[in-house]
Amino acid sequence: MPMKGLSGNLRRMAHDGAELPGLRLLAKPMYRKLFDRGTLPNNSYFGVYASFEQALAQAPKTMPTGFDLPRAAALYRDRLDTILVGDYPVVFWLSQLLMSGHRTVFDLGGHIGISYYGFQSYLNYPDDLQWTVYDLPEVVSAGRAWASEHDAGGRLKFTLSRGDADGCDILLASGVLQYLGFPLPEMLRALREPPRHVLINVTPLHPSRSFFTLQQIGFSSCPYRVMALPGFLAEMEAAGYTAIDRWESFERYMRIPFESDHSIDRYYGFHFQLS
Repeated sequence: MPMKGLSGNLRRMAHDGAELPGLRLLAKPMYRKLFDRGTLPNNSYFGVYASFEQALAQAPKTMPTGFDLPRAAALYRDRLDTILVGDYPVVFWLSQLLMSGHRTVFDLGGHIGISYYGFQSYLNYPDDLQWTVYDLPEVVSAGRAWASEHDAGGRLKFTLSRGDADGCDILLASGVLQYLGFPLPEMLRALREPPRHVLINVTPLHPSRSFFTLQQIGFSSCPYRVMALPGFLAEMEAAGYTAIDRWESFERYMRIPFESDHSIDRYYGFHFQLS
């Protein structure tokens, strides 16, 4: 049998075996081996852990961890001039906030400015808009280089300090809370002047459990945070925020083989306002 076909069959056996109690003892080591080799499809998951540090300690030793890598900085270039269906609620609320006079956006984990570039085809950016992206050093370096040639309006800036969110009008966190080593409410409470509005999107939340898993993205693996929905809402309220809107996206789901109680069938988005 060709090796490519064999690899595909092993992947199917590992995935299917995760759901069959009689095969789990055999399938789990097989799946872990494929996970460590990086031969599973992107966005594959493994394990349930109590903390970021525990998940990081169990990450494959055969590949790098995290996103502070040149290859990670080159991701998502296909989204610089378009948006996904799940982005529309954020675009709607951002348009409302810009029209009401808000002008400063802090884009937490905004990569090279994916949302900034993608949204500008759907929004009329004011001339005095200030959009600041916080991300990791490799990604920030790539973002600055890209902006020098593609941000003619000069509205896009980059930072390595999340403290620069102090005093901003809007904090945007799209598809990033799951990768952070700290919870968002903790960051917000540490700010002297927290943002008036928080827009969250593409965030995995479990009905009752908070935990970490490992995500494999081909060239790297990452600790992946999943928060309990009730706990997250309570922590945001304790940080002074009220949920104005909430939406659910079934475009994204997370299946953790051998851990069916921890899998989720949707991702969430919110608009929070400082009370």
